[in-house]
Amino acid sequence: MAEEQRELEERIIIKDQHTKEIDLVNRDPKRINEDVVKVDFEDVIAEPVGTYSFDGVWKSSYTTFTVSKYWCYRLLSAVLGIPLAVVWGFLFALISFCHIWAVVPCIKSYLIEIQCVSRIYSLCIHTFCDPLFEALSKICSNVRVALRKET
Repeated sequence: MAEEQRELEERIIIKDQHTKEIDLVNRDPKRINEDVVKVDFEDVIAEPVGTYSFDGVWKSSYTTFTVSKYWCYRLLSAVLGIPLAVVWGFLFALISFCHIWAVVPCIKSYLIEIQCVSRIYSLCIHTFCDPLFEALSKICSNVRVALRKET
């Protein structure tokens, strides 16, 4: 009974990964575009003190900027949103595929092969270099350095 319940929960979890509900209010929950595309009228157009246009022009410019930005974004996302989602989905699937089926196996294979080479290299170093450096250290162990101040 408990095993059947667990299998049912696993199937629900697997199904939910691909059919999860999306939040239509908070569309950037991880805040990846927080600082990048937040551009308002005041960020682009600003009149310094003493150089003001007519109030009507300023209000009309604000309204025109805001509305045109809003509708251009909506039209572009309506026309290009789905095709670009397909392109980005394909690209990230391709990257994932390459990483899973090519990159990681190559790295694992390299690490296995290099471990053998590492042991042989280590053996050679210990066999040939350790006696040499030990002999050099015994030769140099009697060297004394004296500093004298000449006037």
